[in-house]
Amino acid sequence: MDLKKYRVLLTAVDLGSFTKAAALLDYTPSGVTHMMNALEDKLGFQILTRGKAGVLLTENGERLVPILRELLHLEEDFLQNVSAINGLNTGTIRIGSYSSIAVHWLPQIIKRFQKDYPNIQIKLMEGIRQEVVTWLEERKIDLGFMSYQKGMKFDWIPLKDDSMLAVLPMNHPLAKEKVYPIKNCESEDFIMPACGYDYDVIELFRSAKVFPEIRYETFENYAALSMIECGLGMSFMNQLITKGRICQVAKIPLQPEYHISLGIAVPNTDKLPPAVKKFITYCENEF
Repeated sequence: MDLKKYRVLLTAVDLGSFTKAAALLDYTPSGVTHMMNALEDKLGFQILTRGKAGVLLTENGERLVPILRELLHLEEDFLQNVSAINGLNTGTIRIGSYSSIAVHWLPQIIKRFQKDYPNIQIKLMEGIRQEVVTWLEERKIDLGFMSYQKGMKFDWIPLKDDSMLAVLPMNHPLAKEKVYPIKNCESEDFIMPACGYDYDVIELFRSAKVFPEIRYETFENYAALSMIECGLGMSFMNQLITKGRICQVAKIPLQPEYHISLGIAVPNTDKLPPAVKKFITYCENEF
């Protein structure tokens, strides 16, 4: 079983290009092409289509990729266990995270972890909830830093609760009040981040039984903050998102109070590689 070819295949698929995969993995483009041709010959069917737009998976390739990701994940788990037995503590941890957690929590945790385990490589990917969930499902990451939602199909490790706030323009009538009644959002121009579906905000709406008019949709909360600063509307966000942002907005606690749980999602806590288990311990000790 040639895991090297499988690793090259997945890299080419993720990057959409033989040339980019070759540059990342230190091969020549012709070398990558030769490996993929040899792999297809061995399998007996085509797994990639090549064109001006890059490389894409065939239907047969789509069926194989989840299995190959799991196979390489098991290889990493095996190598980490061997390293742990030998006292070397080497390996790779792939993390997916909300940008707010990547900015405010992870740098210090990673710094302390790397001081004790300098030979363990950390790879960090930032994204909104939908992206982090997809990366977990496709096994592109080992653990995802995100917020808890009912019905999650991952194991959950809670770290810290975070308050939800009303974020308002500075000239808003309630900008100087001590609390913002959640019901008021029904008469506001509401700005919804996360491609128009912020799961934490949607759950807040359901819990409070409110039905606001969503005026604008953004991809990131940071764009929404800039829009609020310009007076285009208001939004609800958890406190960590607004931390450290240089913008002129009012951040008001909600009435009634509403909190979300931030933590770590993993596919299966019983099957975590040793390096990932060590990292999670450092995260838990932080809080």
